[in-house]
Amino acid sequence: MSTPIRLSILGAGNVGQALARAFIRKGQPVTLGVPDPAKYAAAARDLGPKATLTTAPEAIAAGDVIVLAVPYPAVDGIARSQDDWQGKVLVDATNPLTPTLDGLTVGTSSSGAETLAQAARGAHVVKAFNTTGAENMTDPSAYASGGSAPFMPVCGDNADARARVMALATLIGFEAVDLGPLSSARYLEPLAMMWIQLAFKQGFGRDFALVLQRRPAHRPG
Repeated sequence: MSTPIRLSILGAGNVGQALARAFIRKGQPVTLGVPDPAKYAAAARDLGPKATLTTAPEAIAAGDVIVLAVPYPAVDGIARSQDDWQGKVLVDATNPLTPTLDGLTVGTSSSGAETLAQAARGAHVVKAFNTTGAENMTDPSAYASGGSAPFMPVCGDNADARARVMALATLIGFEAVDLGPLSSARYLEPLAMMWIQLAFKQGFGRDFALVLQRRPAHRPG
């Protein structure tokens, strides 16, 4: 990515701040949009001068790539807040989790991302940044000593939008993997559920990531 894009993140919780910190570390300015900017003023100051804190509508207007890092119940309202998204790339980093984190409210024949795409008229919806914990988003390169970067699968129906999001994932240190059309989000949201199961139910904790390990090429002799 030779020139910074207009990147906005809606939400300044763990995921929103982690992604903002990762992008800013790589020189990418970020606009954070939240319902109550005063609540997050200290966090924005900590992110430094490349972070702009504002309201959600202003962040939407400012960005051409907009990451949704909000609780899933807020997604539909955000999608319907614009009559026409005018080709903006809307990155769905959410998961349709049950309140008890023991399952998904959408799945099998559809996905949260596809539901979002139906509501967000004129947006290019891309699913990404939903399959790992916030700690891994802050600095994926922390795993470099193990030989493999955490992988970040990306899917969406618009190839250009998908490529732009893959470039963002690569910028901050993930191995971006093209998973094709948005319907592939039906696999990514359960994959996030698997990470949650391992982290919280199986005692792994949050300090692990999934990698794509390829078999070494066979060399005769």
